[in-house]
Amino acid sequence: MSKVSVLVVDDAPFIRDLVKKGLRNHFPGIQIEESVNGRKAQQLLARQSFDLILCDWEMPELSGLELLSWCREQDNLKSVPFIMVTSRGDKDNVVQAIQAGVSDFIGKPFSNEQLITKVKKALSRAGRLEVLVASAPGKPMNSAFANDSLSALTGGRADVVKPIAPPASVRPLAAAPATSAKPAAPAPGGRGQGQLRLPGGNLACVIKALSLKEALLVVKRVELLPQVLESAVLDLEQGEGGEVARLNGYLHAVAAFEPKPDSEWLQLNFRFVDRDPQKLDYLSRLIARGSVQKHFVPGA
Repeated sequence: MSKVSVLVVDDAPFIRDLVKKGLRNHFPGIQIEESVNGRKAQQLLARQSFDLILCDWEMPELSGLELLSWCREQDNLKSVPFIMVTSRGDKDNVVQAIQAGVSDFIGKPFSNEQLITKVKKALSRAGRLEVLVASAPGKPMNSAFANDSLSALTGGRADVVKPIAPPASVRPLAAAPATSAKPAAPAPGGRGQGQLRLPGGNLACVIKALSLKEALLVVKRVELLPQVLESAVLDLEQGEGGEVARLNGYLHAVAAFEPKPDSEWLQLNFRFVDRDPQKLDYLSRLIARGSVQKHFVPGA
C-alpha cells in the first residue's frame, strides 16, 4: 500500500467531520474512509485494508469495544493500531479496553493538536509515519509525543494487563464518580446542574433548558472563553442513583447572560451529536424528571 489509509468510526457526523478535517489539514496525502457505527465498519474492514482505526466507544448496533474485540480476533487486523475516541475516561473503562487490545485513547473533547499527536504516535509505532511524511512535503512533523495515556491512567501497568474476552455489550451510561463537579457558585435562576468538558478545561454549568437536540447552559465566565463550534462533552447526572450520561456535542452559540459587557455569566447553546438510542432514552427521562421538579425548562 503506497498511501496511509485511516478508518473513522463514529455515529456523530460532526465528530467524523472534525476528525477528517484535522487529519487532512495536517496530512494532505492521507486516505480516509468513514463508518456510522461498528456494524458498518465491520463490513468495510472485511473488504478493505487500513493502517489505523479511530473509533468511538458508544454507538448503536455495535459498540467501539465490541468492534475492537472483533478486530483482534481477525488475523489481518490483530496488529492494526486501534485508537478509541471516547468520553469514557474512568480507569475501569480504560482497563477494559486495554484487555480487549486497544492501542491508545483520545479523550472527548479533543483538540486538533491532541488528535495529530496520537495519530503520529500510532503510525510511528506501526512503521507508517514515514509514508505520511513523504506524502506531505514541507509539513512540520513534531517528533515529540504526549505521555502515553494508557500508562498514565493505569499507573504505568498497562503492559501487565492480560487480554480477556470483553462482555457481550457495553452500556453507554456509567456510574457517577464519587466526587461530581458542582458549580463554584449558584448561577442566576437555575438549579439543574452538570459539567461541560472542553479541550481547554472543565466548566461547571447550570441547565436552563433541555431537549433531545440541545441544551441551554449557563456558566461562569472564565479567562479563556468557550468558542463557537468547539467540540465538548456534557456530563449530566439524574437522580439519587448517580446515573450519568456523557453527551457529545458542540457549542452552537455563546452569549453574555447579562445585558452588560462585563457579564459574570455566559449563556451557551450546546447541540448534541450523539445518535445512540440509549442516550436519547436517558435524555427523555432526564427531561421528564427535570420538568416535574422544575429544575429547567423542557424544549431548549
